[in-house]
Amino acid sequence: MPMKVLPDVLPSDLDTPPANEIILPHGIIGFTAYKRAELLYLPDHLPFLWMKLLRPNDPIHFIVIEPGGIVPGYQPELFDEDAESLDLREASEAMILNIVTLRNQQPVEATVNLIGPIVVNRRTRLGRQLVISNYSRYSAHHALVENPQSAPVACSA
Repeated sequence: MPMKVLPDVLPSDLDTPPANEIILPHGIIGFTAYKRAELLYLPDHLPFLWMKLLRPNDPIHFIVIEPGGIVPGYQPELFDEDAESLDLREASEAMILNIVTLRNQQPVEATVNLIGPIVVNRRTRLGRQLVISNYSRYSAHHALVENPQSAPVACSA
């Protein structure tokens, strides 16, 4: 399985103010030792964002998106206990970040994990990667660029 880290395509100016910091008490899947991250907005890379997982002398970068307006029909639902653990009081407090995988560094082959987003409380900056409650409607390898062989985002009910 390809790793979502692209050290050779990182921009050199990835400094960010602390306001973009995210606290990840459990890390993310496969990277549990990384408890903090910075979300990096670079105008010429939008709609893609960089999420820099932080650990002393060993940062790792992931490409993420906020799916609203990019992935039609995507409506993730959280289990009540996940919403409570993030202290989400209303839906607008939740920032949804989905990890993007570039295969062979070809943007047309990019996929996005719609099943296991990183959900961040905008108010507290507390985040967690979790499996959404309506996971059966989505794919962990949803194609960002549609082609004739790609599956639809959501299954018909």
